[in-house]
Amino acid sequence: MFPAAQMLAFALSGFLRLTMGFDIGLSTKCVAIPAEMGMCHSIGYSEMRLPNLMGHTSMAEVIPKSAEWQHFVQTGCHPHARTFLCSLYAPVCLDTFIHPCRSMCVSVRDSCAPVLLCHGQPWPDSLDCDRFPADEDMCLASLSKEYKYIRKACQTCPAVEEFFTQKRVLDVFCVNNFAVKVKLSKKRTVLGDQEYNIQCQVEFIKQGLLLPYDTRNLIQQWLLINENCTQRMTQTHRPMVYLIVGNIEAGTVLVNQVYRWQKRDSQLTLATRKWKHHKCL
Repeated sequence: MFPAAQMLAFALSGFLRLTMGFDIGLSTKCVAIPAEMGMCHSIGYSEMRLPNLMGHTSMAEVIPKSAEWQHFVQTGCHPHARTFLCSLYAPVCLDTFIHPCRSMCVSVRDSCAPVLLCHGQPWPDSLDCDRFPADEDMCLASLSKEYKYIRKACQTCPAVEEFFTQKRVLDVFCVNNFAVKVKLSKKRTVLGDQEYNIQCQVEFIKQGLLLPYDTRNLIQQWLLINENCTQRMTQTHRPMVYLIVGNIEAGTVLVNQVYRWQKRDSQLTLATRKWKHHKCL
């Protein structure tokens, strides 16, 4: 039997499916999930087993390997991506190892592999779904097989216009269903990667189907998924303001035009002021 407190924590997370056990036959120990593994915080438990299910025997191995997935999880490519990865890199400290179910792996892989390809990486062999147990075994299953998620993939990079008129900007607004003003910063992480963050609140010029409480997150995910486009946009580490224009298609953001908003750009300011009373042809 699983200890009651640990069993309760996992039951609350909604992922544990009970049938028969599975153990990799290694001598293991329980350790606290370190602060450096931010991806695996607030997942329903605070201790993990070492070695883990990826074969890592020390935190010196686990921390940098798990950190490689941090931005990937933030793309929102699948609602269970974080649970899937943490079950492997930071498995819950129960009496036996609990693998993710094969069905969870397939679901996460099918949704998230296109995002990996956006960054020039195939789905890794180490996460081959055939290595995981079928749903009839004891494993982590998705909350609901009927859960509908929106698959995300990278897009052709939008144009970043440097020279334009207010008429041209208004015409672009007319053929797109949202326009938002964001302040974007860029910094280098401890692993040497670029990290992009939206500072302050998103300002709506044209709201369209975007929701105020979700827009910042959607734009942030777009920046992460389309990192090659984001790199072209942000040519300096100094925070910059951008006007991002696009459409919502099948529940996901498609950015079609980007303007760098600088104080001297009176054409942008005039266009956004006139938009409220502008009539599209």
